[in-house]
Amino acid sequence: MSNQLTKTSEFLSRRLILGTTIAGALIFFIVGIIFWGGFNTAMEATNNLEFCISCHEMENNVYQEYKPTIHYSNRTGVRASCPDCHVPDPWIHKVVRKIKASNEIYHKLVGTVDTPEKFDNNRLLMAKRVWNTMKETDSRECRNCHNLESMNPKFQKPRARKQHLNAFETGQTCIDCHKGIAHKSVREELTDEEIETLEAPNPEFAREIPELFKEGLEEIKIIEAKQKIEESEKQKIVLENQQAEIDAAVEQALQSYKKQSSKQTSGKSSSADNNEQKSTQSSNINIDWSKAANREVTLFYPGESSLEWVMNGRDHGGARPFIKGGDRCTTCHDNETADMGKKIVTGKTAETTPIPNKRGSVPVSIDSTYDKSFLYLRFSWPDTKHVPVPFIEGGKMDPENPMKLAIMFATDEVEYADRTGCWATCHHDAKSMPHSPDKQTIEASEYSKQYDFSQGITKYLKESRTKIEVKGKRGKKRGGWDKLKEGTELQAELDAQHFMDIIRYKSGDGSIEDGHILAERKMGSNHGTEFEAKLKNNRWTLIMKRKLISDRASDISLSKDQVYNFGFAIHDDYTNARYHHVSLGYKLGFDNADVEINAKTQ
Repeated sequence: MSNQLTKTSEFLSRRLILGTTIAGALIFFIVGIIFWGGFNTAMEATNNLEFCISCHEMENNVYQEYKPTIHYSNRTGVRASCPDCHVPDPWIHKVVRKIKASNEIYHKLVGTVDTPEKFDNNRLLMAKRVWNTMKETDSRECRNCHNLESMNPKFQKPRARKQHLNAFETGQTCIDCHKGIAHKSVREELTDEEIETLEAPNPEFAREIPELFKEGLEEIKIIEAKQKIEESEKQKIVLENQQAEIDAAVEQALQSYKKQSSKQTSGKSSSADNNEQKSTQSSNINIDWSKAANREVTLFYPGESSLEWVMNGRDHGGARPFIKGGDRCTTCHDNETADMGKKIVTGKTAETTPIPNKRGSVPVSIDSTYDKSFLYLRFSWPDTKHVPVPFIEGGKMDPENPMKLAIMFATDEVEYADRTGCWATCHHDAKSMPHSPDKQTIEASEYSKQYDFSQGITKYLKESRTKIEVKGKRGKKRGGWDKLKEGTELQAELDAQHFMDIIRYKSGDGSIEDGHILAERKMGSNHGTEFEAKLKNNRWTLIMKRKLISDRASDISLSKDQVYNFGFAIHDDYTNARYHHVSLGYKLGFDNADVEINAKTQ
């Protein structure tokens, strides 16, 4: 027994590194475990939701904002609480974060944010600290749950699909786009320079697109192609029914004509017969619409979302890919225009004077076809009940015209037309827009005698201006109405066909205006275009027949082997100016399956 004790004593007394005995090391080890356990227990006790909201500053402010969000409650029951987003998982980074938290204890003691007013005054500063940290770590805490490599674009909206693809290729990180998802957003309080810096891609974060993501892109491409075919088949049935109605109307008109001819009267038809003939008269634009291609386009209410609004990152999260990457508006928004219109028309964004009960979107069916000389477009959409405009006497902006439809064409030579279509003509200082100059300012301008500003500032293109103010820094008005180029420069732009060709139909008197947009919107008499419009069963149908080739310099001639930028707008319910519904910018071509508006040959 004594020998064993002696051996044990000798063993424990044996020297190790730096003269430490085994006994000392063992005591050190035991104390270390106790210390580590206590330290880790203390750390974890301060690393949960209950501890985070134990002070009223957090409980009364950010916690109340967090509760209604999807991170707190969702269909799967997975909750991301405060430490999941704000405390790193890696141990070293976690300890560093806990040490930094001592600063928060100090501010708790001195009452820096102990009232809602103080909290809001410091909210931007606190948010910027979090955003910058997430930016530096490639949104490490977000990626604990949301891993780009695990995402399947098949289940994402087109906008998310495109933005996540950009993230792989350019080095975007989660926080670049996803601010204010759990708390009140203060992004709009950042300066333009701060937004540019904070949301710029970091090439170090770029990564190879994983096979799962590529496979998802291919799958959704197949699914969408199948849906397109199904929609086309449904539309064929609609077209056949419409053609049957036309044939019936033609037959009825012929029978009515024969009946009139057989009457032995003084040579004049009765008033009733004339009315009947007028109501059953067949179309003068006789086209076999069953040969046309069909596409449904949802127009939406744009409010005050001008070209400058689209190009400003403060207003529009897609400004960078639009400007830097050349992304088209349809890339992200083609399938969500109805939601966009609903958001804008109610004044949630880009609208300071909403019209109560105005519809946010209009689904329009477009049939497109052509022959050797003409392009034919047929538009069909549901009419709307009259919604009086509260800030207009009588409630109707344009009492003479229940409906107006404007169509624009342009080549890619017009800057931004390739991405936005007719949006390239809409500016923040145009008539009825936020920065529209008043009458006195316009009349005092040196340009007032050269251009017709009697109706205010109309649509114009960037090509006609020396400068366009996009961001409105230091109180500047956005747009460029008073930055006109000289006459010779404008003529050169016109000669190069750097303009938007516009045709407009007015339902009040059936008149047609034909013009172009460069320095201003210049409308003239009709030149080779026919329109037929009718309102039946609360549905408008409008047919356009336009010459493909024009001999007029201010028209865009349409070549069958080219693709053109196309957009249109509908002023329904007696509206005027910006209170219309508009399309995104689409591509129009001839027997071209790759474009959105594909005119098929007769």
